[in-house]
Amino acid sequence: MLSSNLKDVYILDYYRSNERVDIGRLYGNRFEILIRGIPHTRERIVEIVDRFVEEVASLGGFPNFFGVQRFGAIRPVTHIVGKKIMERRYEEAVFIFLTKAFAYEPDVDRRAREFLKDSEDLKEALQIFPQHLSFERAIIQHLLSNPGDYVGALKVLPENLFKLFIHAYQSYLFNRILSARIKEGLPLSEALVGDLVIPVKEGLPHRQRWIEVNEENVETVNKRIQEGKAFVTALLPGSDPVFASGEMGEIERRVVEEEGVDFSIFHLPEFPRIKIRGMRREIHSRPFDLNFEIPEEEMEGCLRTTFHLFRGTYATSFLRELMKAPILNY
Repeated sequence: MLSSNLKDVYILDYYRSNERVDIGRLYGNRFEILIRGIPHTRERIVEIVDRFVEEVASLGGFPNFFGVQRFGAIRPVTHIVGKKIMERRYEEAVFIFLTKAFAYEPDVDRRAREFLKDSEDLKEALQIFPQHLSFERAIIQHLLSNPGDYVGALKVLPENLFKLFIHAYQSYLFNRILSARIKEGLPLSEALVGDLVIPVKEGLPHRQRWIEVNEENVETVNKRIQEGKAFVTALLPGSDPVFASGEMGEIERRVVEEEGVDFSIFHLPEFPRIKIRGMRREIHSRPFDLNFEIPEEEMEGCLRTTFHLFRGTYATSFLRELMKAPILNY
């Protein structure tokens, strides 16, 4: 059945329930993705897919990185702005958002940002910034009317965009911690003493409860992980951090120290509505019902894949492991 209100949205099934549907109240997402322009023969594509399926099976999944859309593929600036906000360096946050230009942006956007960076002329910049950069223009207009009010300038942004900056920085820290664990050769789907593990509840990772792994329970915990009933976690920093111990705890504390994170920064008195809580997040995820097909109707160099992921898991992170390609390719 086609929804009459949303373009290209189909309702495949529906049923009555005593509970309402809220944002985020879902089990997961199903994806069907067609990859085009693969520079390999059909036989080579089959080899790559077979090797990838073996890797996923042997590793128990793939690294559960936050995907590129969390930071921006064309303009990966959200986590940088977020860090400046957390450090209460609001002027820097504002001008990074306004002026940091990237090569893949449209020329008109990049020229406007570079003009403001070089000239610091807000009045002229307002004439140059294109209309579609509406958030940037709103900030510039606020600063023209309220010189030096950088907190107020950030408050003209929609609250969900402001939160995106904060969440992007939290995600960046998580990705750094996960990358460090991989770099040090520590397993993702096997718990070590000191790890914090979350169980699966009603089919989903239960992030509100965790179990500390010790010498006595490590064997049992790893059995649960192999059964898909538990996950090793890493720190997603926030106002109430819970660190692992052992090797993972050392990694988490080292990354936090290298970033200069003082956990008091996760309280922003200038933005009292913004709550910045942390949690433990699983470091690997499994694709379910994973299938690959080389479609006959498409041109050479195509691959179709279908799979399910838990909610909060990024298909772009899965595709990154499959494609091993620059982020703009996926």
